[in-house]
Amino acid sequence: MKLQHTFLSFSIVILSIILCPFYADAQVKLAGLFTDGMVLQQKATVSIWGWDKPGTKIRMTTSWSKKIYEGICDPTGKFVLKIATPVAGGPYSLTITDGKPLMLHNVLMGEVWMCMGQSNMDIPMKGFKSQPVIGSNEAIVESKNDQIRLFTVPHGSATTMQHDIKPSQWQEASPESVSKFSAVGYFYGRELYKMLHVPIGLINCSYSGSSVQAWMDTATLKAFPEIKIPAPTDSIKEVSRTPTTLYKAMLHGVIGYGIKGAIWYQGESNYSEPAQYDSLFVTFVKVLRSKWGIGDFPFYYTQIAPYDYAQLPPYHEGGKYNSAFLRDVQRLDEAKIPNSGMAVTMDIGEQSTIHPPRKEPVGLRLAYLSLARTYGIQGFGYQSPEYDSMKINNGEAVIRFKNAYNGLTSFLKEMTTFEIAGADKHFYPAKATIKGSTVIVSSSVVKYPVAVRYAFKDFVVGDLYGTDGLPVSSFRTDNWDYSVQ
Repeated sequence: MKLQHTFLSFSIVILSIILCPFYADAQVKLAGLFTDGMVLQQKATVSIWGWDKPGTKIRMTTSWSKKIYEGICDPTGKFVLKIATPVAGGPYSLTITDGKPLMLHNVLMGEVWMCMGQSNMDIPMKGFKSQPVIGSNEAIVESKNDQIRLFTVPHGSATTMQHDIKPSQWQEASPESVSKFSAVGYFYGRELYKMLHVPIGLINCSYSGSSVQAWMDTATLKAFPEIKIPAPTDSIKEVSRTPTTLYKAMLHGVIGYGIKGAIWYQGESNYSEPAQYDSLFVTFVKVLRSKWGIGDFPFYYTQIAPYDYAQLPPYHEGGKYNSAFLRDVQRLDEAKIPNSGMAVTMDIGEQSTIHPPRKEPVGLRLAYLSLARTYGIQGFGYQSPEYDSMKINNGEAVIRFKNAYNGLTSFLKEMTTFEIAGADKHFYPAKATIKGSTVIVSSSVVKYPVAVRYAFKDFVVGDLYGTDGLPVSSFRTDNWDYSVQ
């Protein structure tokens, strides 16, 4: 009996070591997101978590309130403390102790945003090799600002759940740190700081080439039986496109950090399956918010830019491989995702590169959405005009738009990207004329129109805008299948 008891106690110790890799250290260790220089979401209840020996009492003191928070490490060694944060300001400090104190210095209170997605979010200010970001050098030189703080989640891909992200560090904005940080993320955060005048914290959690299913967890993807979920022992053939692997290695270790909201730029790796992406994307946002546990936080995303996808292996062309179908899904998903908004990029795509170099307009358009919808600043254009309805009148299609408060414009250029079709479902180039917040579309070869498409090509340069310069998304009035081009 004594031997059995000894074996059971030994088993519990071994299990604790497996579940909590910090057990042997027997000293408090914070999760990788919590470092000197971090920004905590102001005026909120935020979580601070880490690990120590199971059953250890953890105590935290905040310099701004002198309040003491206490918690106990669970059987895996993890603790979570929820603390109240003050209005924007700082710097402050935090002291966490299990008997041996650990202090975090230079902590600011401000607005914290996640920056997520694939390569067009991942690309740093200095650009990828031989792939520039226009205007970045001047922005980098002028970037020094200790009120903007940057954190990059290191790349990782795993088939088993990782308890924490790889080590990284919060950094103050400076030429050296900004040059390596997400260009879209930095331009976004810089605009927020200009307008809000409070500290801004940006967390970049992106991976080039990633599919949306790589950012989703196993339980969620079980609702999509066509998606193969890797077993823990499987090798990872595509580090950023294998389902669940980025969630397990990167996103899981970030979820729960106090944030205001998220910006997202992804979809290129899913362009060939628009119908599937529709369900995946809406589900991803819903589950992400559920896991974060702070309600339907603001989620602003970027529509993929026009690009000639047929030049990529396996060189598919036409049908569902026309990336306009994916852009149309993204357009329609804005209505399906509460508290969301989409930045349109119809004017900044590049036919020869999937990484368009104009990243500042993307960051600014996302910031406009945030400043207006999240922070309540008004008096400027912040959302692109949206297709609303079509009415046929004497052989002409009258297209009406929402959010075109000051009317539409082509900036005095002829519009050449509208098409019109009759009952035969064959689209012809159309004449398009702006009248206030409507566009009149017609063709001499389509006497009885039934459908209109705008800029509905794999690569195209849009030519319709609001008078504030924000471009209209490509759209279609029909719901015909992908074979109709």
